[in-house]
Amino acid sequence: MVDTNDEWIRQRTGIAQRHIASERELTSDLAVKAAENAITNANISVGDIDLIIVATTTPDKTFPSCATIVQNKLVCKNAFAFDVQAACSGFVYAMTVADSLIKSNEKIKHALVIGAETISRIVNWEDRATCVLFGDGAGAVIMGSTAYNIKTEVPENFIKGIVSTNLHSDGNTDILYTSGGVSSTIDSGKICMNGREMFKHAVDKLASVIEETLEHNHLKISEVDWFIPHQANIRIIESVTKKLDFPIEKVINVVEKHANTSTASIPLALDCGVQELKVKHGNTVMLIAIGAGLTWGSILLRY
Repeated sequence: MVDTNDEWIRQRTGIAQRHIASERELTSDLAVKAAENAITNANISVGDIDLIIVATTTPDKTFPSCATIVQNKLVCKNAFAFDVQAACSGFVYAMTVADSLIKSNEKIKHALVIGAETISRIVNWEDRATCVLFGDGAGAVIMGSTAYNIKTEVPENFIKGIVSTNLHSDGNTDILYTSGGVSSTIDSGKICMNGREMFKHAVDKLASVIEETLEHNHLKISEVDWFIPHQANIRIIESVTKKLDFPIEKVINVVEKHANTSTASIPLALDCGVQELKVKHGNTVMLIAIGAGLTWGSILLRY
């Protein structure tokens, strides 16, 4: 479709493969599969879920929310559900919202937080600058007010869960955007991006939010066991680690397997890190993301 090849893509992005949803698969279908895996791994039932948040840029419909569609498919009667839209930063935003709701509402014992995309539906397959970057996928986590049904060996006095969050946006809407929308063109539009500018902003803002998080929590960068960044481009990840003098071996990097799955990239990477026995209970982990808007943020958590 465009003038490119496997070598060109690998060298400039680190991407070797990606997954594209079939014509019959919706974002909610991917989200439900991820949710079912998370529920099973957390040793809880659907009836235990009090809150569902889906971070997505590609919902099934304009309304109702993708989260309520997921709720219906899971037959999850006890929860309330809504979507969060912060582009590729959406999962970090959604986890922050869930954390705040859990801490402020004693009725919420378990929250299901999902990042899910069929972003291939809004790719312009004739634009070489963007069409090689994106893939479809979904990932999910269960967040709880207690260490539910999980017996793990962790250091003495170790407190599990989210330690701090940092969210930002700057209103810069001209670097990464879609060419349309319901209110403007009555269709979803296609992805447009100034790659050079986005790269510079990504490196600077991700490095800055990492330093902000470390300073706020009185941590040294060496005290973070794993960084799990938004999986957009290996060059961005390498540039951030180089700027902060952080070993890339301590970064969960799965962009080669999944490409850029937008809101799904961090939960997919987290799942890979856990399944590959890299991320272990007792680890200090930082999630970082940047997306259109521009939006960016971090979550420091103790796994």
